[in-house]
Amino acid sequence: MQEQGAAMTLELFEPERRGNILPRDGIVEDYGLILNQAQSDQYLRYFLHHLAWQRDEVVLHGQHYITERKVVWYGDEHYQYRYSGSLKQAQAWNSGLFRLKQHIEGLIGHPFNSCLANLYEHGQQAVGWHSDDEPSLVSKAGHETVIASLSFGATRKMRFKHKVQPEHIDVPLQSGQLIVMRGQTQKYWKHCISKTAKVLDPRINLTFRYFFPG
Repeated sequence: MQEQGAAMTLELFEPERRGNILPRDGIVEDYGLILNQAQSDQYLRYFLHHLAWQRDEVVLHGQHYITERKVVWYGDEHYQYRYSGSLKQAQAWNSGLFRLKQHIEGLIGHPFNSCLANLYEHGQQAVGWHSDDEPSLVSKAGHETVIASLSFGATRKMRFKHKVQPEHIDVPLQSGQLIVMRGQTQKYWKHCISKTAKVLDPRINLTFRYFFPG
């Protein structure tokens, strides 16, 4: 896969839909694998070398931290938004990301105008419990947040924890697997990617979102 106008020969699968994996108060749809192994490996190599990765910066309890995990945000425009006390700015779309965005939009029937990409270089890089509940991600009409999450590389366990009830759901995310969080998921559930000593290979997670500028 090449950046400069080369034809991408990847034909995307029509996956078998698996429905909602949450027991209550939200919707997380598992679309299964939408890419085969060869396609997923090709995208992984391409994104590792062609996305503008940088370490994330957060402010927690007044303290400034730089994470080991790397991120980059792409979008239709140079959007700016603030989360975890840090200002983020979107870059112009990478062609590979934009192609995947268009396919996922057709697959799930929802538009996206930005993508936050995350790079976990090995199992010791993780992200703690959180909800993607920033006001800029919540639709004004339906009062819901829709995030499509596509994984590449090493299989990592995504964990969901209800904010009130003692309920946990674990979902191993494979390379080429798509899940979609929608409805009131961010209001009632937190999620994380836990550390593990068993994983030595990198994982990339693409989270397609609709950002509502303020």
